[in-house]
Amino acid sequence: MAHNPPQDQGVTTETPFARALLIGLSLIFLLLVLVMPLLAVFTEALRKGFPAFLESLSDPETFSAIRLTLLVAGISVPLNLVFGVVAAWTIAKFEFKGKAVLSTLIDLPFSVSPVISGLVFVLLFGAQGLLGPWLQSNGIQIIFAVPGLVLATVFITFPFVARELIPLMQEQGNADEEAALSLGASGWQTFWHVTLPNIKWGLLYGVLLCNARAMGEFGAVSVVSGHIRGQTNTMPLQVEILYNEYNFVAAFAVATLLALLALVTLVLKALLEHHFSAELSASRRH
Repeated sequence: MAHNPPQDQGVTTETPFARALLIGLSLIFLLLVLVMPLLAVFTEALRKGFPAFLESLSDPETFSAIRLTLLVAGISVPLNLVFGVVAAWTIAKFEFKGKAVLSTLIDLPFSVSPVISGLVFVLLFGAQGLLGPWLQSNGIQIIFAVPGLVLATVFITFPFVARELIPLMQEQGNADEEAALSLGASGWQTFWHVTLPNIKWGLLYGVLLCNARAMGEFGAVSVVSGHIRGQTNTMPLQVEILYNEYNFVAAFAVATLLALLALVTLVLKALLEHHFSAELSASRRH
């Protein structure tokens, strides 16, 4: 009995002209939308030379914005790492009433405008907000201060870690954890020695995306910051201020730092995807 040879799933039916046209359109789109704007940022930042570039970054207000951005990201990302792991573990490993609601709420920051998110915190913690009078009477300032920036950033970046881990944990199942518990391991030992090694690449990937969004967030942070120079302006806000003041070299100099962050994120993302796919293929072979 003759067997038909398996068909190559990668073979397409498009003509060479159609394939060339699609590839060309994709390259043109990437060139216009990604490459040229990125080159324009670096070109404009260095238009007056490298000394002017360094001088722009050493400005006290700009340096304060860089330091504040690192501080906000340094607080927000670890918090979302913990919250994301807990949320993912809860959704992937347990069955309970309201699970679908919790899963939907995790996606809320993706569906709500960042400006609206910032406004919600103003309505809660602002001087005329729900908790504002009590906070003022106790000398606690959240809006137009670092705590407000952190809260807005945590809210906006919350889904990144959880959304990377939930499908990964669901695919892995509970077999490894149940085996560890049956051998006498405690819950913490099971998490540290079994669960965490299994999700490490997905966790790093989620943290990477979370950090990139935290440093580049504009909308929500703009609402809660108050734009106080040298105090509550992060790097994206500082770019806007410098640009509005026609200080283009300084504005694009700060923008280059954000662009470099995006490029580093892209490279690390590719490396993590490579390691994760290689490890997943190896585990499936065994």
